[in-house]
Amino acid sequence: MIYFVDPVLRAPTIGCMLMCFAAALVGVIVFLRRQSLLGETLSHASYPGIIVGIVASAPFAAKGYEDLPAAIAVIVGAFFSAWLGSCTIEFMKRRLKVHADAALCFVLSVFFGVGLTLASHVQFTHTALYLKMLPFIYGQPATMTDVHIVIYALLSLVIVAVVTLLYKELQAITFDRDYAYSLSINVKVINAIVLFLIVLAVIVGIRSVGVVLMSAMLIAPAAAARQWTNKFGTLLVVASLIGIFSGFFGNVLSVEGARALSRGGVYMHLSLPTGPMIVLVAGFICLLSLLFAPQRGLLQRWRRALRFRFRCVCENVLKTIWYVGPNSKVSVERIRAREEISLFYLRFILWRLKSAGWLEKVSKRRYRLTEDGHKWAAKIVRLHRLWELYLADVVGVGVERVHRSAEEMEHIISEEVEDQLTTMLSNPTSDPHSQPIPPRNVVI
Repeated sequence: MIYFVDPVLRAPTIGCMLMCFAAALVGVIVFLRRQSLLGETLSHASYPGIIVGIVASAPFAAKGYEDLPAAIAVIVGAFFSAWLGSCTIEFMKRRLKVHADAALCFVLSVFFGVGLTLASHVQFTHTALYLKMLPFIYGQPATMTDVHIVIYALLSLVIVAVVTLLYKELQAITFDRDYAYSLSINVKVINAIVLFLIVLAVIVGIRSVGVVLMSAMLIAPAAAARQWTNKFGTLLVVASLIGIFSGFFGNVLSVEGARALSRGGVYMHLSLPTGPMIVLVAGFICLLSLLFAPQRGLLQRWRRALRFRFRCVCENVLKTIWYVGPNSKVSVERIRAREEISLFYLRFILWRLKSAGWLEKVSKRRYRLTEDGHKWAAKIVRLHRLWELYLADVVGVGVERVHRSAEEMEHIISEEVEDQLTTMLSNPTSDPHSQPIPPRNVVI
């Protein structure tokens, strides 16, 4: 494709893909450790080092060597500045007993304030160098060269190598630190390595999306991938693929979108910066994952909740008819008097129960239980009264207070729990209110 061979587009595209790939890998660890604000803090803490690095590279630029010395100086300066910020956070947490959130906010604001102060000074003393600092605020991958590709590829390779070699240790510490201690894993060393990876990922990314948006590229791919899998290894792979996808299509949308807008004439001066576009793509993927993931997606959770509520209402309707009598013909009005639902919704439920074979319609507005419906209703009543007896006799709850809990539990008690309750209560025949408990041989 043109984005991988064109001399102008090649470096920004490949560089951003490498950045997003490395950030996504490290972001998984940050996300699982619930340290999302750490990436934001370290990216802002790197800004003073960026300015010092650019100023330090000025003598090389004067001699005609600009790209490589400047890139290395910025990376080294940003690395040590971010590392100093991380050490400050740990010092405040351990020595000064400052809460983690307060330490993160303090380091973020102070270091970024120092960086802005230095930048305001350099603005007048080294105007040309000051212009080179601006891309690191919001990112400017369009000015990347092949030198940046090589540097970022090496940094990404380091991250991949460390994550691969320490995969088991990272997994143990991330999910169960006590278990990691029992395996004699040096948790302090691993934590220091993780911090090194976070700093490295931040340094890789600030040239592409800037210090302001860098934390989004750490968290968005990991948060999106988490919706699709529960396995650590798969999570790393999916997050890295989302990162690569975001880096590529962020560049494509930035270039092609700007071209499309410029053709309109009125939008001639409107641009779509690559860094923000990468973050928007990653954010859009994360939003889709949060909504449509098959197990953890919001829509799927809503669907499961609605299905459960519908089943509860169906069971309550069957139970209401069962209370009247096995062969009783119960009117719609009598059912509605007990169930606080609309007439339209009740008619829909009665239609569904009739279609499923749980009810039969004996007249225009009267229904009665079928054999299967009687068994299902008796099962719900049995679970209700078993739970009431358990609360009253075992837990010691007052008889007058057990009904409401049983109304909720009767819909979720499994067969295994029913077996345990039956054994624990010695196969009872009546509940605390002296009402008979339906025997199990008449239920499904």
